[in-house]
Amino acid sequence: MKCISSKPSEERIKEAARKVFLKKGFDGTTSRDIAEEADMNIALTNYYFRSKEKLFLEIFKDLLNLYFQNTIDILNKDIDFKSKIFETIDHTYEMVSNEPDLCNFIVNEVHRAPERLIPDLNFLRQIRRTKFGEQLKEEIEKGNVRPIGIENIVPMLCGYIQFIFLGKNMHMKIFETNEEQFDAYAKDHKERIKEMIVCYLYNH
Repeated sequence: MKCISSKPSEERIKEAARKVFLKKGFDGTTSRDIAEEADMNIALTNYYFRSKEKLFLEIFKDLLNLYFQNTIDILNKDIDFKSKIFETIDHTYEMVSNEPDLCNFIVNEVHRAPERLIPDLNFLRQIRRTKFGEQLKEEIEKGNVRPIGIENIVPMLCGYIQFIFLGKNMHMKIFETNEEQFDAYAKDHKERIKEMIVCYLYNH
């Protein structure tokens, strides 16, 4: 039997919903699933959030902020261009290794209902206006890095790391590895991604 949390009911419901939505997605989750995870009755969950959809949209927005806002903050830091590349990759690695279901969740839900969820992606357009974008332009003008758009480089910094974890189960089966071996592989591969991106940008 679950231990009753001392947290306020609304916070307990959101934490429970976050766990269930990450595992099952919107379509696979029921209000009863959330209520059982929170160890509360359905009537109380509906009292706070009125519907599964309203609760989902709130959780989705929170997860998007977790997924992207810290990356934008790094891209705006007062550090040099190459250090910013490394820090973005390290941050993405820590984020998806701590929340392995997050990548699948966001990709699947945006694909499922883009017309409803894409308006919450507006803050991603901030990437074009980051200091990183200015630094990239300067590095290209100086001839230090090859010409490339920020819309190309940011997916490289994040996407290669995300793919490691999107393909985790397949990798473990193909190469017959356990969790500890996969973690060692992922950390090593992260460093190879750094080398690959830097070589691509600077050796031209």
